[in-house]
Amino acid sequence: MNASLKGSSVAAELHVILDNQRRAFHAEGPVALATRIDRIDRCIALLVDNKEAICEAVNTDFGCRSKYVTLMTDIMTSVGSLKFVKKNLKKWMKPEKRTPFMPMNFLGAKAQVHHQPKGVVGIMTPWNVPVNMIFSPLADVLGAGNRAMIKPSEFTPHTADIMHTLFAQYFEESEITVIAGGPEVGAAFSALPLDHLIFTGATSIGRLVMRAASENMVPVTLELGGKSPVIVGEDCDIHLAAERIITGKAMNGGQLCVSPDYCFVPHSRMEAFINRCKAVIAEQYPTIQDNPDFVACINERHYDRVKGYIDEASSKGARIIPLCPPGEAFSERDEHKIALHLIVNPDDDLTCMQDEIFGALLNIKAYEKLEDVIDFINARERPLALYYFGKNKTEQDKVINETLSGGVAVNAIALHVGCDDLPFGGVGHSGMGNYRGRDGFRTFSHARGVYREGFVDMAKLAGTLPPYGQKIGNMLESQIKK
Repeated sequence: MNASLKGSSVAAELHVILDNQRRAFHAEGPVALATRIDRIDRCIALLVDNKEAICEAVNTDFGCRSKYVTLMTDIMTSVGSLKFVKKNLKKWMKPEKRTPFMPMNFLGAKAQVHHQPKGVVGIMTPWNVPVNMIFSPLADVLGAGNRAMIKPSEFTPHTADIMHTLFAQYFEESEITVIAGGPEVGAAFSALPLDHLIFTGATSIGRLVMRAASENMVPVTLELGGKSPVIVGEDCDIHLAAERIITGKAMNGGQLCVSPDYCFVPHSRMEAFINRCKAVIAEQYPTIQDNPDFVACINERHYDRVKGYIDEASSKGARIIPLCPPGEAFSERDEHKIALHLIVNPDDDLTCMQDEIFGALLNIKAYEKLEDVIDFINARERPLALYYFGKNKTEQDKVINETLSGGVAVNAIALHVGCDDLPFGGVGHSGMGNYRGRDGFRTFSHARGVYREGFVDMAKLAGTLPPYGQKIGNMLESQIKK
């Protein structure tokens, strides 16, 4: 099968792959623990044995992405997730004991939940962390005993090509296959009668994916991003908070779904925060444009988009602070690299405060009262992540309890995503459903309730069989009461 499908045969070829995987799944029968672990081990070997070639492919797609960024955000995290699933899989696969209804629980009845594979799972991945976004859900998919069809983003064609080649070397097509291609392939892929579909990407595309999947009643998991806020508490260590926030924002050139999008800073501490942001960037990235450590925008289209936010804010009189040496704010368009910019107290109607940034730009807004900040966040769509910096436990709890987001990190940026034992996913416009670790195993499994009758025929004993009489009346009366 070619790495990229084209023309009118797209849907037909995809159906052939799906049918072959489904037949192989049914022919295999119950998927043994050893088989699941073998598939996970082959994924680990694929990544470890080919890490240099994978880093080179990702760098080619971005134009400038340090191999250390790829090793850290794509390879290491993927291997970690795979190993976590492997370590815990035997425990997760055991049937869960549940309690039968009274009095059957005292009369030998048993109730269990069996987590069974669904079959063939589709994985549609984004371009920003193009390798991890394959293997992070794939670890859970394989752990749950499924087979997988993978559709990478067309914005990272070199990464898609090497993934197609490597998976073909390490797996049979009936186990895992990678299908590259553009929007036409993506549309046909999302319309397949899969057993589950997980999509990571923009909310606008997520709507289309969900609509297409609904035609076949395919369950979906959507991870869609959104504008993730940061709250800097009045009592926090402002230097430490600024360092962690700006370090997290600069990672991958701001192109992370959980990247901070706008940050609330106490009015009295705004200048100290800005000065520390400048110092942190100067320490970590002494230069920007010729520095391989600072990741470029993925392409010219996204360069134009992010630069457009900055240009609009500047034209409307907003205070713009480029965090870079003089003359290094913007590269030539064909190199598509933008230094991290701060937009201070932007008006809420600016595009930078409406769109998800997904780039090297951070809005910072001064505030006086925490209640106003919480009201501001709650008046907008639910974000994928929310961050709070501060020592006050009462204030931490207030922020967590009075807001809603996909996940939360306190005194850290994005580290909750690295915890394989926490569910990862959005809420509302930032997505639906969870994966990662135990939660991912359950997402990609069918939770099947199993009841085994005990040694007493309760229906006869209780008199619940017709013809009805006073005996069942008395029994019902004893149960239907306050």
